[in-house]
Order: sequence, then structure tokens, then C-alpha cells
Amino acid sequence: MAILTLEDGTRFVGESFGAKHDVTGEVVFNTGMTGYQEVLTDPSYCGQIVTMTYPLIGNYGVNQSDLESAKPQVGGFIVREVCSRPSNWRSEGDLDKYLSDNNICGLCGIDTRALTRIIREKGTMRGIITQGEPTDEQIEQMHSFELNCPVDIVTCKEKYQYCAGNPKVAVIDLGLKQNILKSLKRRGCGVTVFPAKTKPDEILSGGFDGILLTNGPGNPKDNAEVIANLKQLIGKKPVLGICLGHLLAALAAGADTEKLKYGHRGANHPVKDLDRDRVYITSQNHGYTIVEETIPKGVKITHRNWNDGTVEGLKYNSAGMFTVQFHPETSPGPEDTAHIFDEFVSNMGK
Repeated sequence: MAILTLEDGTRFVGESFGAKHDVTGEVVFNTGMTGYQEVLTDPSYCGQIVTMTYPLIGNYGVNQSDLESAKPQVGGFIVREVCSRPSNWRSEGDLDKYLSDNNICGLCGIDTRALTRIIREKGTMRGIITQGEPTDEQIEQMHSFELNCPVDIVTCKEKYQYCAGNPKVAVIDLGLKQNILKSLKRRGCGVTVFPAKTKPDEILSGGFDGILLTNGPGNPKDNAEVIANLKQLIGKKPVLGICLGHLLAALAAGADTEKLKYGHRGANHPVKDLDRDRVYITSQNHGYTIVEETIPKGVKITHRNWNDGTVEGLKYNSAGMFTVQFHPETSPGPEDTAHIFDEFVSNMGK
């Protein structure tokens, strides 16, 4: 028996799988029907307990090709039913053993639809998964749980070259997904990855043609040093910001951010491209958004979330920078917005 307890006192009793230990974190939900391995290894989920809304997870197994980082980044993983006998020609193992090998606690056999409805109605909450009845001390620790500046946990420790080519791109790693690098490589780019707090002079003196700000976890306002560095980079080179990079660029430009009630997480979120007058289905994973009223004059809104109208893309014409809240690199998700990378390459060419 394993129990999920939310900070409002709600309890769900299920069965444990993966690593059987207790874990505390922010409980969120992802609406993707597939892509659970990419979700598990996405650094943007650092410190979170992820609930998959699709009822059967693990049916196509796991493999080494679909990793978005070297290991799972989630704190815990909740599913309605975990498949013990996966069937797929690419499968190299099952989800239970994968989580166990990587010390990630899993919970199955609960009503994930009911859990998702609670989060939608009350907002994202802290929670704790225990391998039995939680103690008073554990409940108290759960209520005080905070994960400050998780970018420091997931960023690379030193710079490295991913691939050679032209144009040359400096990627600032805020918690990057591997398919961002693969997307640049497919377009012939040379890619060098830098830790999140790399000094601007090191990047500007490196002979790069453009700068990419990656996705990442946590509250964007926690990253004061990164924001200060970005103020010195904006306007010097073409910049593309993705997800957390989108939010940090906005803060550096003078806008404000706020937390969403329950965030956008999944591979099926509609976003309207206002310039093209088209709606794309996108992959998303974020809990914060830009406060529209604080966007500086001269900055154009290019994309909107077609569910709730929040800002999903900005173009800073005078600075040669554009940013998007969604994930154009997909993984998991549709490839509707992969052209974002083509536009970035084109900007560097200009």
C-alpha cells in the first residue's frame, strides 16, 4: 500500500511501484497520451510529482533513445494503471524497473481523473507519497516544502561542445531537453552548451552567431543572476527563448511573471500564431506566465494559448529576439511548430 496526501488533506490510497520510498513535491498533471519517458526525463519537472491523466502508462516500455536528459528528473510519478508487459519493437525494458533503477517513487491504482479535477479546481498543491500512513512530522514537512532555484540543480556544471557546424549557437542550459540540441544539429548548427550562470563576456567573446535560452524548472524570479546576465546579452546577438527562457527574457526586458493556477503540461495544447492566423497543437510544460499588462512597448505578442488566452510568444524587434512559451522541439508532442528553429537560423543568417 502507498498513500498520496495533498496539502488540503485529500488522500488517495494505491499501490507502490518503482522505488519504494517516501517523496514530497509539488503535484502536477500532464495530459499527454504518450511520451511518458520524455516527461520523466524533462528537467523542467525537477522536484515535482507528475500525474499522467491518460489511464494506461508504460505500454510501449522504455529505451535509451527517448531520454531528454541522462536520468529521470521527476520527484515522483502517478498513474492509473502501469503496464507490466510492454509491447513495442523499440522497448528495452519496463517502466517499473526503470523507475526502480533510478530511485523514482511511483504510485498506481488511484483515480487520476479525480486527482486532476482537484488540482484544476483548487490549483497546484504540495503532496507526499508514503509507503504507509504518513506521520505528523511528514505532513508538517510536506506543508513547508519548497524547492528554491532548481535551475542550479539541473544545469550543466561546465560548458561543452555538442556538435560543430554553422551558424554557431551558444545554448544557455537552464534545464535543457536533448531534442533542442538535436533540432539545432539537424539544421547544420554548431552548438556549444553553457551553464545557466555563465558570464555574458564569455558568451559574447566566443564568436557565436546566436543565443538560445532553454526550458527549465521553477519560478523564473528565483534566477536573479541569470536575469541580470541576460540584460547584457539582449540586443547583442539574435536570441531564441523557449519556455523558461521565454519567461527570463521577459523579466530581463522589464515585464513581470505570475504563477498559473495549475499550469500547462501536455502534448495537446492549442496555440494561435497571430501573424499566420493559424492554430498549432503544441507541447507544453510550465507553471508560470507573463503578465500581459507589463510587457514593454514595442514588444509584439506573436502567440496566444487558445485555451486561456495567456501570452505564448513575443517578438522584440529592436533586440533581434523572439521567444515562445511552448516547446517547438516537441519530444513528446506534435511537430507543428518546429519551424521556430528555422526562423532562428534565418535570423542568425541576417
